[in-house]
Parts: sequence; structure tokens; C-alpha cells
Amino acid sequence: MTPDDIPVLGALRRVGPDDRVFDLLLLTGPLVVACIALLGRGPVTVGLAVVYLLVLVGRVAYNATAA
Repeated sequence: MTPDDIPVLGALRRVGPDDRVFDLLLLTGPLVVACIALLGRGPVTVGLAVVYLLVLVGRVAYNATAA
């Protein structure tokens, strides 16, 4: 039995290191937080945070169903 035979671990290994979009989202998360910290809370920064979270949740859902 290999780790790929285990349902959850196999799916995680398949989408993990080769998903450049997810990696990019993880790297831009701190930039979004820094932008909010520097500019303050306003309509633009709240909108930026909402869009970022929607894209991140959408990508995680896509990875969960594609695997």
C-alpha cells in the first residue's frame, strides 16, 4: 500500500506541489493583508479582501472536486 492508495492523501499529493495558481494565492495573501494594514479599512481594501477570499475558496473547492 502506497500513500497514493489512501483516498485523502492521494488527492492531496496530486494537487499539492504542481498547482501554481494555489501557490500564487498563498503568496499573495500576505500582500493583501499588508495592503489593508497600510491603506486602512475602506471600500477598496474590503473589496480586495473579499475578491481574494472568493478566489481562494473557489480554487480550494475546485481542487477538492477535481482530485
